[in-house]
Amino acid sequence: MVVLSQPAALDHCSLIKTCKPTGVFTGIPVIDLKDGEAKTLIVKACEEFGFFKLVNHGVPIELMTRLEAEALRFFNLPQSEKDKAGPPTPFGYGNKRIGLNGDVGWIEYLLLNNNPLTSLNTPEIFRYAVKEYMEAVKRLAIEVLEVMGDGLKIEPRNALSGLIRDEKSDSCFRLNHYPPCPELQALSGRNLIGFGEHTDPQIISILRSNNTSGLQICLRDRTWVSVPPDQTSFFINVGDALQVLSNGRLRSVRHRVLAGSMKSRVSMIYFGGPPVNQKIVPIPSLMAKGEERLYKEFTWWEYKNSASKSRLGDNRLGLFENKTQ
Repeated sequence: MVVLSQPAALDHCSLIKTCKPTGVFTGIPVIDLKDGEAKTLIVKACEEFGFFKLVNHGVPIELMTRLEAEALRFFNLPQSEKDKAGPPTPFGYGNKRIGLNGDVGWIEYLLLNNNPLTSLNTPEIFRYAVKEYMEAVKRLAIEVLEVMGDGLKIEPRNALSGLIRDEKSDSCFRLNHYPPCPELQALSGRNLIGFGEHTDPQIISILRSNNTSGLQICLRDRTWVSVPPDQTSFFINVGDALQVLSNGRLRSVRHRVLAGSMKSRVSMIYFGGPPVNQKIVPIPSLMAKGEERLYKEFTWWEYKNSASKSRLGDNRLGLFENKTQ
């Protein structure tokens, strides 16, 4: 078992009361990427939830399990060895602290840029597993965005996928490890936060985790629900940038992760982002005649810079809304 710190360190992590409902939510859309209706179903899921489970995605399970094994091998190293891959600036190894603005969680992680072979102080076999996996999920992200574009009837078809395909795409990759926390059993009616509630800033997020629960999403009525784990599938998140590109038609999903008392959780997330100088404005073909923009024009760099100064739970897009009198 990996132990991040002594039990007393629980005092320094965010605690929240258990939210209702606590049961597993069975209403999450499950979409077969090869289904002829996938384009329609993806748009509907992104409008209603900003989130869906993707099956028949074409990414070999061997890539997933290989990277999970290598990630666990890394996270099981002595703390002094893991610290050599940090501190996160923002890329690298981090422990408990999330960002620079006071957010903490029962988590350790690796945040990687697009070139992990040169930026990661880890064994070569690990770097190769990361590279191979990232290439596969990037292709998947491009395919999902093109199918989504078909469903939205975007012109041109690659208006979304081209932002990820661009060689200057500002995408990144994150490996999260939530160790089991036996002390949770002593926290009557409370759960330890692994990763606090937030939305993802990018266009799209491709998430895969081991067969451990903990992920929760917030529905439109502000109810938090638990997502059933599925280690063979991917979970797709709409990000803030996609919400703006669609002028609010597709909504970024607020989500969080709760730590468990018995099992560790390992998740790997590809965040597909646009080039840093890309202007983030609604795609013209998605705007009805006379429809007003909900957001001011800004570049991806401006949004990233603003988000880096915020707390996880902040409404980051609020600063960029077009305020009406």
